[in-house]
Amino acid sequence: MRLKLPLLLFITTLILSCSSVKKTQEAINYGNYDDAIAISLKNLRSNKTKKSNQPYVIMLEEAFKKVTEKDLNRIQFLKNDGNPSNLEEIYNLYLNLDNRQYQIKPLLPLRILDENRNAKFNFTNYSNNIISSKEELSSYLYTNAKEVLANSVNKYDFRNAFSDLNYLNKINPNYKDIDNLMEEAHFKGTDFVYVTMRNLSNKIIPIRLEKDLLNFDTYKLNDFWTEYHNIRQANLDYNYLLEINLREINISPEYVKEKEVIKQKEIIDGWEYKKDSKGEIVKDSAGNSIKLDIYKKVKCRLNTINQTKSTQVVGQIKYISIENNQLLKSFPLASEFIFENIYATYRGDKKALSKQQLGYLSNKFIPFPTSEQMVYDSGENLKERIKQIVSNYKFQ
Repeated sequence: MRLKLPLLLFITTLILSCSSVKKTQEAINYGNYDDAIAISLKNLRSNKTKKSNQPYVIMLEEAFKKVTEKDLNRIQFLKNDGNPSNLEEIYNLYLNLDNRQYQIKPLLPLRILDENRNAKFNFTNYSNNIISSKEELSSYLYTNAKEVLANSVNKYDFRNAFSDLNYLNKINPNYKDIDNLMEEAHFKGTDFVYVTMRNLSNKIIPIRLEKDLLNFDTYKLNDFWTEYHNIRQANLDYNYLLEINLREINISPEYVKEKEVIKQKEIIDGWEYKKDSKGEIVKDSAGNSIKLDIYKKVKCRLNTINQTKSTQVVGQIKYISIENNQLLKSFPLASEFIFENIYATYRGDKKALSKQQLGYLSNKFIPFPTSEQMVYDSGENLKERIKQIVSNYKFQ
């Protein structure tokens, strides 16, 4: 017997409700009080007076009391410890205490029907605690960052200082001279890379290719902590050298290869009616005269001319630490560019040719590119390879 739809929906809702209540109670039992509060609030916001939501009122009261006690005890412990690195946690704990109250207040009062009373939530004004803990944290982060900037030589320290200052700027915008300190921390934490190219191939390369390969702005590889320069800037201490070494530039001769073939094909050349042995036209079951295709053989002499010329650039990328002139890593570099043009002439019936061969007929002879142009064209592939290598390599 089938259940009626309203009854089925009721049973489904009941099962889901029981599961949600169980999940909330388990969160409390495991000390995940904020999870229990979130589930309870979600259910009570839809209908706080519904009788089936009574378990959430009770569990919200319990979870709020326990998490408040837990956070206040943690704050007291951190204060007694006296370690200034605890200041951020203390500040965030006060924010959490205040935020929970902010979420619960709009639902009050919450009635517990079985006990004929309102749920009890002991709210406290944490404004002064938040302000004072934020000021202590701000002072600590600011002082610590200034000390790092004055005394450290480690880029990771500068980057951590920048992160702390950035956090400080979010919780306490425009604090003292924080903008200047962040700029200093960013500069000191940045890896500056000088990019140079050496042509070891004993062949002249196009000036525009050299400019293209060294123009790292087009690679878009600069990130927040790494800058690449192909022009050395005065009064800037570079950390790394990126060498692009071109070791070989191989250019093939200009090849012209001719090939003649004879192509034959049977093609349809009209139609005729099908006839029987008596010369009568044969009809199909519907009474229509049956038509047959007429085939004929066609032949074409095709002369294909293939122009080819290729260039290959072989080299290496080297990463060198400028501080100790130590080779950090090297990567092979290679690029190839092939010029190819195929065109053809024919005698006979071109209906015997394939679609590709017909395409060759529309092509013409093209003057071979110069060796300089070939080398330059190979540079496009070379740039992609350089970009790939540099993108994947991390200095720190």
